[in-house]
Amino acid sequence: MPRTADSALLRALRGDRPAHTPVWFMRQAGRSLPEYRELRVGTRMLDACLDPALAAEITLQPVRRHGVDAAIFFSDIVVPLRLAGVEVEIQPGRGPVFADPVRTRDDVARLTSIEPASVAAAAGPVRDAVGIVVEELGDTPLIGFAGAPFTLAAYLVEGGPSKEHLRARAMMHADPEAWHGLAGWLAQVSAAFLGAQIEAGASAVQLFDSWAGSLSPADYRAFVAPHSRAALEGLGDIPRIHFGVGTGPILADMRLDGLADAVGVDWRMPLDEAAAVLGGRTTVQGNIDPALLTAPWPVLEAHVGDVVARGRAARAHVVNLGHGVPPETDPDVLTRIVGLVHSLQP
Repeated sequence: MPRTADSALLRALRGDRPAHTPVWFMRQAGRSLPEYRELRVGTRMLDACLDPALAAEITLQPVRRHGVDAAIFFSDIVVPLRLAGVEVEIQPGRGPVFADPVRTRDDVARLTSIEPASVAAAAGPVRDAVGIVVEELGDTPLIGFAGAPFTLAAYLVEGGPSKEHLRARAMMHADPEAWHGLAGWLAQVSAAFLGAQIEAGASAVQLFDSWAGSLSPADYRAFVAPHSRAALEGLGDIPRIHFGVGTGPILADMRLDGLADAVGVDWRMPLDEAAAVLGGRTTVQGNIDPALLTAPWPVLEAHVGDVVARGRAARAHVVNLGHGVPPETDPDVLTRIVGLVHSLQP
């Protein structure tokens, strides 16, 4: 981390106000870039994630093109499960699909009999990719990537993507012991995956809890937050970002009792309101509305300016989207946003 310690991103995560507001984009590595699509021809998603040269190149592409203040490691939330030996495939147009959903106490026992340390042992390709990226990035930080226990569990229990995660939410109450066994194991798996990236040179980490917004505050606190904390504990002195979608009602809980240095805010809540909820010890990250990336530039420009202005209410601000880059986004628009953010008063 020494080369990146004074970067705009790490300073903002520590609560400083650097000379310019740092900006990066979730899902910047891939999808919207023509060079990414060309590189991915004939290669399945999980194979690309575990090919060190390919994963490194995809991670670096948006940094070269957009001039963002950080790279986000190109991966998928189910990669650590694949490393643990779980049979999973990413189906185009659908997402991760599991051959054997985890729905009963016996299913949980079968899965959790796998030693979480096996993820670290199998993570050689991840370490190699991170090493390649860090060497090229120099003083630009790399953010490590992992899915949060609830979002991973939701995929496992449902067997694939779901809008409401009914089976996962039902398991919490129908068999709390099985749920906590599953989520606790997933916390160790995510921690091992993040640890491998940190060992290889990642300067910060982000835990993605994409489906946390489907939970009531009571359920989040009882069944999810302890496991998200466990995923981020024990990683040493490294900045931690925690992100979820639809998390307005649980935004204060997303701080994880102060363990998260920054909390990602989706497009639904203005950043000044989020800053008031989070308090003065948490950096805010976000929250450009991805839908406006296709709006006329004057509309988008005004929106970005408003996001930056509202972000001044927090101790520090990392500009990002309220969710990931849509595949149809014009890459030149992202480059233009970076230039705009860097030109505005932090």
